Amino acid sequence: MNVDHSLPLEYSTDQNQLNILGFWIFIGAEIMLFATLFASYFTLVDRTGNGPAGAEIFEITPVLIETLVLLTSSFTIGLGVHAMRIGNKKAMLAFFAVTLLLGLTFLGVEIYEFVHYVDVGAGLQTSAFTAILLTTLGTHGAHVTLGLFWGLFIILQVKKQGLTPKTANKAFIFSLYWHFLDVVWIFIFSFVYLKGMM
Repeated sequence: MNVDHSLPLEYSTDQNQLNILGFWIFIGAEIMLFATLFASYFTLVDRTGNGPAGAEIFEITPVLIETLVLLTSSFTIGLGVHAMRIGNKKAMLAFFAVTLLLGLTFLGVEIYEFVHYVDVGAGLQTSAFTAILLTTLGTHGAHVTLGLFWGLFIILQVKKQGLTPKTANKAFIFSLYWHFLDVVWIFIFSFVYLKGMM
């Protein structure tokens, strides 16, 4: 395996570069998935039937907490990648752990939110609007849940194997995934919640 020491560790082998390219292609497919959900949401947003509309069920406080927590986690994962690049394994692991704790906090608030929706009669079968709302939020939440497990495995691998081209590549690809989830959330925050509250 030829390691190019002039490049960051995660890009330092041909295989690593291919892995990153492959992941960008995967992100393209994920963009299509969320674009489809957003298109469906915009089509069905006014189809409330006898159920509540967004303005009646959305609460700004949990949404602001979720947004703040997720944006902070994007910052901490960036610090983790920076620590990895300068070879500081301890700091990298700490920042990745903080990122996962923030992700867990986000998920906790989202679960609270889902319980609230069901309590106020906005379940999956209430209307086309509530169905697509819960599907869109649930799909993003499922991605965050997957990310928590993935990030945990990355932490365990780096702890065990140290910072190698292979572990750095995996950690960097995970950081791309996490940033992608944040970008999707910004769209959800802007076009689902803020627009829905108006």
